[in-house]
Amino acid sequence: MVNRIVGWLILVPFCGLLIAFALANRHLVSVNLNPFLAPAEAGSGGYGIPLFIVLYVVLLIGVLLGGIASWFAQGHHRRRERHWRREAQQLSQELEAQRRKAGPAPASPMSDVDDMLETR
Repeated sequence: MVNRIVGWLILVPFCGLLIAFALANRHLVSVNLNPFLAPAEAGSGGYGIPLFIVLYVVLLIGVLLGGIASWFAQGHHRRRERHWRREAQQLSQELEAQRRKAGPAPASPMSDVDDMLETR
């Protein structure tokens, strides 16, 4: 439910702002990736790209790089979780093997009480 509220109250207006930004910045710009080329020479040739596409691509690259950095930063947490999950699985298997080896538990007076409590 909270995800829907966040989606409608934050993400939808944000998408509307991005669309308005794209419509307002449709003029063409030339992109030069060579920092050593003089600005006068940079505008002389090449193709124009709408400004909003340039900014959206930069935004997308930033989001991807941030996600990759977070993934690497959280690697030790994932490794530790895998370790504890394997250990819990091993202990569960050992416990089950011990229970099978011991056989059925003898009936005790408290087991009757436990059975009665479970039926409630």
